[in-house]
Order: sequence, then C-alpha cells, then structure tokens
Amino acid sequence: MLVLGIESSCDETSAAVIKDGREVLSNIILSQKEHTKFGGVVPEVASRVHLKTVVPIYEEALEAAKVTLDDIDLIAATMGPGLVGPLLVGLTFAKGLAFTKDIPFIGVNHMEGHLSANYLEHPDLNPHHISLVVSGGHTMLMEVKSFGEYTMLGNTIDDACGEAYDKVAKIMGLGYPGGAKLDKLAQKGKKDAIQFPRALLKEDSYRFSYSGLKTAVSLYIQKLSESELKEQLNDIAASFQEAAIEVLVIKTLKAAEDKNLNHISLSGGVAANSRLRSMFEERIGDNQKLFYPSIKLCTDNAAMIAAAGYFRFQKDGAGSLNANAVPYLKLAK
Repeated sequence: MLVLGIESSCDETSAAVIKDGREVLSNIILSQKEHTKFGGVVPEVASRVHLKTVVPIYEEALEAAKVTLDDIDLIAATMGPGLVGPLLVGLTFAKGLAFTKDIPFIGVNHMEGHLSANYLEHPDLNPHHISLVVSGGHTMLMEVKSFGEYTMLGNTIDDACGEAYDKVAKIMGLGYPGGAKLDKLAQKGKKDAIQFPRALLKEDSYRFSYSGLKTAVSLYIQKLSESELKEQLNDIAASFQEAAIEVLVIKTLKAAEDKNLNHISLSGGVAANSRLRSMFEERIGDNQKLFYPSIKLCTDNAAMIAAAGYFRFQKDGAGSLNANAVPYLKLAK
C-alpha cells in the first residue's frame, strides 16, 4: 500500500511517499528560513510560504519515489495540533488531491506522527512500550499499549522542553532556532559548572516543568558582563542541558520500571539531542532497550505522518473529507 503524506503544522513543508507503513520511498522537507529574523515562527509568514511551496514539494516527493498520484492508495495529512493557518494549507491541499482522484483520505494527529517515526526504522519495537515525545510544543510521557491505544503518564505543566531550549538559546544570543546550536556549545562545556534547578524531579509523578529552569538561566546571565558571558557560554549551555535532560531520562526510566516495560522510544525534535541520547544509553538498564529515529525523522516530516496515516487507516478505515484543522488536537486514548 502506497501512502502520500503531507505535513505543514508549523514551519516545515513536507511531502513523502511510504510503502506499507514501514518503507520510506521519499521524504522531502523544506525548512523555512524566513522566521530567523523574527526570533520565532510567524504564523502568517509560515502560511504564505506553505502556499508557495506545497505543490513543488509534493511533486518532488512523487518524482523521488518514482510514482504518480494514480499509484497512491491513501493520502494522509496533519490536521493538528499546530498553527491553524499552516495546518489548513497542507490539509486542504491533501483533501483536494483525494477528492479529485477519489483516493481515501485520513487526517493525522501530529503527535501520533512523531510516535510513528520509530515504526519506520525499528520493526522490532514492541507495540507495548514507554514513549517519550519531546518537541518545541510538547513534552509527553506515555504508555503505548498498541498503535492508537495510549495512556498519558505525564505532561509539561508549562513550557515544553524544546521551547525552553529555543528560549534559552535566544537569551544566550544564539538566535532562532537555537536548540541545535546550544547542543553543540554544550558538548564543549562542563555540565556541572552551574547547578541549575531540576523541576519536579523529587515529586512522585511523571509531570515536567521548564519555566523555572528557563528563568534561572536568564537570571544567571543577567548578572554577567558581556565578557563573562562569552567566557562562560559553553558551561552555561552544558549546565542548562544537563538539568533539562536529566529530568526526562530519570522519569522515563522510572515509568518503564514501574510499568515493567523494557522497550522505550524517543521521538520529536528534541530526540535528536546528543545529550538526551547519550544519557539514556548511560543509564538504561541491562534488560531495557532504547529506540529513536534518525535525525531526519525526529524533526517535523511527512514520512512519519504517512506512517501514522497507514496504521490509523488499518485500525479505523478512511477519514472524512470534512476533517478540519484543530490547533489544540489531543492525542486520542
């Protein structure tokens, strides 16, 4: 079964073709550069760029997969969560294709897409496992019983982890987006140079909080001169990153132990972070196994949306062409 996926929830325009929910035939991603000068994503600008690029990106995806629209068996598109303008561009385009060619269509939850990124590369991932999804907008810890059956164990009560990364990077003068830049600086610094807070670490729950950590870094930097900041930049990055990541790792491993599950999956943009991966590898138990996607499948992409669409179609059948964009779409239990 060939699935065409369309992703446009934020500032990536992406189209992909996958086979049987597992094999990526193409995955074309355009990351918008227009937002750098604004220090964050501007929804109106993002929508206009999606309008200009969705057709050529879709055509490139078909060409790279060596297929035509007549070969496609299912069209999947992100319907939420995300920015409503960008969502509408991709969703409407996908529904138009489906209607024109009478191809089954299905709307996909973006977070279910991130979860499905691991299915594209790890056929040995147990359907029943612990999943940590960390991105610019979400920090969620779940028990996945099977595809489409989730128990939410913990969420962030304020900022998402990826959001904190970008905000701290901006405070440090690294620009936007700055998460990857901060990660590179952290690799050169001393992770125990500054003791930043680890919020809710001692609380007997799976909840997360990053607002206080972000504020602590901001207050620390305010006390430094320009030369002191430059001198300590690597150590600040490393110390912040250690505080941010340690909470994720400890709570995820605790959840796996509490639920007696030995497979753990990571996904979302922050799953590309080098320290998140290395700390998990350092602390994971002998009987536990860690799964995470390749870097290209961590960030927003249409291959993961196509995969989620395939598995959702197998479970529930086709969706409706009346599907609308839902900016705050919840992950179905």
